[in-house]
Amino acid sequence: MTAEQVSEQAAAWFDRGEFREVLARRVAMATESQRSDRQAQLRAYLHQEIAPSLVEMGFTLHWLENAEAAHCPFLVARRRENDALPTMLCYGHGDVVFGDDENWRSGLTPWQLSEEGDRWYGRGSADNKGQHSVNIAALQQIFQARGGHLGFNCTLLFEMGEEISSPGLAALCQQHGELLQADLFIASDGPRVNAERPTLFLGSRGCVNFQLSINARDNACHSGNWGGLLSNPATQLANAIASLVNQQGQLQVTALKAPPVSAAVRDILSGIIVAGNPGDPQTDITWGEAGLSQSERLYAANTLEVLSMVAGNPQRPMNAIPPTATAVCQLRFVVGTDWQNLVSHLQAHLVAHGFPQVEVTFLRGSPATRLDPTDPLVDWTLAIMAESSGKKPALLPNLGGSLPNDVFADILGLPTLWIPHSYPACGQHGVNEHMLKSIAREGLLIMTRLLWQLGEQGNAIIARHRAHRTPEAK
Repeated sequence: MTAEQVSEQAAAWFDRGEFREVLARRVAMATESQRSDRQAQLRAYLHQEIAPSLVEMGFTLHWLENAEAAHCPFLVARRRENDALPTMLCYGHGDVVFGDDENWRSGLTPWQLSEEGDRWYGRGSADNKGQHSVNIAALQQIFQARGGHLGFNCTLLFEMGEEISSPGLAALCQQHGELLQADLFIASDGPRVNAERPTLFLGSRGCVNFQLSINARDNACHSGNWGGLLSNPATQLANAIASLVNQQGQLQVTALKAPPVSAAVRDILSGIIVAGNPGDPQTDITWGEAGLSQSERLYAANTLEVLSMVAGNPQRPMNAIPPTATAVCQLRFVVGTDWQNLVSHLQAHLVAHGFPQVEVTFLRGSPATRLDPTDPLVDWTLAIMAESSGKKPALLPNLGGSLPNDVFADILGLPTLWIPHSYPACGQHGVNEHMLKSIAREGLLIMTRLLWQLGEQGNAIIARHRAHRTPEAK
């Protein structure tokens, strides 16, 4: 059988409605990891939906508990065909965010797949049930076409806590490195650049959440009796934040700015157009780092966002000077940022600008990662994507958002290739989440051809990757 024939077989399987049937079953399971009372559903998803499809392909299952979040277990499935063959590690998460049932549009529910035109509505349809279902389906097509073989070794890692920042995932990879040993990593999460253009990204921006707070006194004080005599923490905190990021959204902390955009990354992003698609919000061309294109601001710059601010009681404001003020902020950053010293950098900046009273608290963070875009794996993947789709795929040095890619790139030391089967306006983390049928079908064809070629050319492409010694592009 040829790559073309197995692709035709996959397309026919999809067009018969079999993928939709699988996705409908998986969406129907309310796997909300943000709720501790969903343990039964989270486990059932792995046992009832993921495990049977892998056992049919001869995978050996390893059930691993999560010491950091007991209600979010792990599943590692391995198929070893020959030690002389390369091994691919794939990943997916079966948990979803809160269903938010009452706020979905009339006629829609998060736990029932609904079809309208090109859209399949349902919680998890885009993030991440639909995406990992595409990849499992591609494996099944290859397995069938090769008469019960893949042509490569394969390990799949499923977690059920990605939506609560993947507790236990890093420890799992540190403790079970031999079980997860592989030659390359291929998975799907996050969105494409847009609905029409297949996309490959090589890592993700890092993310740090931190808290800024001012505690001036124990109690609120009447603003008529004490106004002009007592400092106002809310006013001070607003000015402190303004010293960190200006009125045009430009980061002012020199030590936390992104490194200069390299020529290689600038060249990659020169052909990327962001926003302007149906369903996208209207962007502000005056917002963000000066001298950068919109794609460079999103994928190659660092941004500081204020996520929330509280002083007093916003629901019942009183004529009083609040005693405290708090803001939760976030830094999105690229490779080369000294994020691990974020607290000391912020404290030094705030003191220098007259705000020694602001307390900085680190909440949580994850590193930035980026595979060298000149690695032979990149061109190999892009060529197959183009051949499968008939389109020029987009290459991103990293996703604008964050994924637990550091556990695969840093802890396991793997080259990481992400091929998303979603798009920016999919409603991910919001109401009316949906997957586009057209992207799911195209994604299945891309993954089927890619995995077929891995079985044909795997050893050669891994050898070229290993011979590649160009320093990582920044």
